[in-house]
Amino acid sequence: MPYRAPHIASSDITPEPLYLKRRELMALGAAAALTRHAHAAEPSGEVLPGVKPGAFKVDEKPTSWDDVTTYNNFYEFGTGKSDPAEYAGKLTTRPWTVAFDGEIKKPFTMGIEDILKAFPLEERVYRFRCVEAWSMVIPWVGFPLADLIKRMEPTSKAKFVAFETLSNSVQMPGQRRPVLEWPYVEALRMDEAMNPLSLLAVGLYGRVLPNQNGAPIRLVTPWKYGFKSIKSLVKITLTEQQPRTTWSIMASKEYGFYANVNPEVDHPRWSQAKERRIGDFFKRKTLPFNGYGEHVAHLYKGLDPAALY
Repeated sequence: MPYRAPHIASSDITPEPLYLKRRELMALGAAAALTRHAHAAEPSGEVLPGVKPGAFKVDEKPTSWDDVTTYNNFYEFGTGKSDPAEYAGKLTTRPWTVAFDGEIKKPFTMGIEDILKAFPLEERVYRFRCVEAWSMVIPWVGFPLADLIKRMEPTSKAKFVAFETLSNSVQMPGQRRPVLEWPYVEALRMDEAMNPLSLLAVGLYGRVLPNQNGAPIRLVTPWKYGFKSIKSLVKITLTEQQPRTTWSIMASKEYGFYANVNPEVDHPRWSQAKERRIGDFFKRKTLPFNGYGEHVAHLYKGLDPAALY
């Protein structure tokens, strides 16, 4: 027999306006749930608990939060200084894992939450000098890179530390353009990495690191030009041979492996003798090693100063 739908009284039928209202309420509820989830998953800008004052602090006025978070080099989101702040919201930083391999006892991975629990956080106020001759003073929050390297248990062959940024052109629209070879890679000599100044930053100004500043975890080496301080790390590898680095691959005549701040060695297209501190009108003299010579100059004795760029 043919199927017949059951008889439904007109009084049992939901009026159309009420049905549509119900759909609106369901949509609002779903949107609210998504908002709560996103807020929980993306803590950028939230206060970091348990941060203690660090051993390094310059006696200079910190650059404002607004300038630090809106004037950035982060080509994964575009080549303009304002592009990272505009487009980095697409980056998903939770969940996030970092892989550790190479010349270590045993390869492993750690989630960012486990990293935050494993290493006590401190605030360090560092000068930050960009190769383009502008600079900032930034209150970073993080922990010594040396502490993490010790956790990796290096073998006797480990001579360099290689770093790799996330490669994801959906979340990082700048990677859709071949302006650089992706993913971005950087490296340090082992003694540079173990230097007390080398920091893995997870925040600034006491807050969780914003996406445009390299969330959720980045390197900070304050005696080097800013392009060495690689952002949004997903991999750290200990190697025996000197690794390739992005800018030395793309423009070896302009950017070297070491990238130490040196006012006496000019970039091929501009002078490095002076810099413009963001927020200031007048330029100031650039300091050798960005003012950190007493901590790092001994690492480079006997090497050609020009080669250190």
